[in-house]
Amino acid sequence: MIKIAQGAEAILYKDNNEIIKERFSKEYRLPHLDESLRKFRTRREAKVLQKLEEMDFPAPKLKEFSDKRMSVVMDFIPGEKLKDVLKEGKGFQQLAEEIGERVGKLHQKHIIHGDLTTSNMIQHQETGKINIIDFGLSFFSEKIEDKAVDLFLLDRALESTHYDIYPDIFKSAIEGYKKSNPEEFKKILERFEEVRNRGRNKRK
Repeated sequence: MIKIAQGAEAILYKDNNEIIKERFSKEYRLPHLDESLRKFRTRREAKVLQKLEEMDFPAPKLKEFSDKRMSVVMDFIPGEKLKDVLKEGKGFQQLAEEIGERVGKLHQKHIIHGDLTTSNMIQHQETGKINIIDFGLSFFSEKIEDKAVDLFLLDRALESTHYDIYPDIFKSAIEGYKKSNPEEFKKILERFEEVRNRGRNKRK
C-alpha cells in the first residue's frame, strides 16, 4: 500500500487496484464534533458512490466503507488526468461536451459534486471515457442554486487552468450539459449567470 496524495480532509493510498481514502482528525475541532463531521462525510460519500453505481455513471465503484476508521475503499481508475490531456493540445470540444454531459447527469439525479476541476476527471485508459472522481465534497440537493454554484465552480476551474482555450471550452461543456439535463437547463443557466455576476462583484 502506497500513499499517493493528501488533501485538506483525507489521505489517499493505493493498494493494487484499490484506492483507500482515510479522513484524518483536525486538531482545531472539538473532538466530538470532529468525529461526528468525519463520520457524516464518510457515510455521505459512500452513499453518493452507491447511487452513481446504480446510475451506471463512470466513477469509482465503492468496495466498502467504515465510519469507525473513517475510510472509503473504491476501485482505481486507470488513465490520465483530464487536466493533462487538455494541456497536450488535442481537440477539446468533444472532451468539453463530455464533461458537460457528465455534470448534467449528476445534476439530473440531484448530485452536487462540489469540486469540479479537470484534476478530478480521468480519461479511462481503456474506454477513453471521462470518469469523475473525488466525491468527498459531494451532496444531494434539488436546489437550482446548488446546481448553478457547481457549474460556476467548473467555469472558474476551466478559466484558471485552461485559460488558453477559455471561454470556448466552457461553451462546449454547456452544450453537453444542455443535452443531458434539458428539463432544468434554462433555470440553472439563468441562476448560473446570477452567481457569476455575484462573483464578479465580489472581486471588484
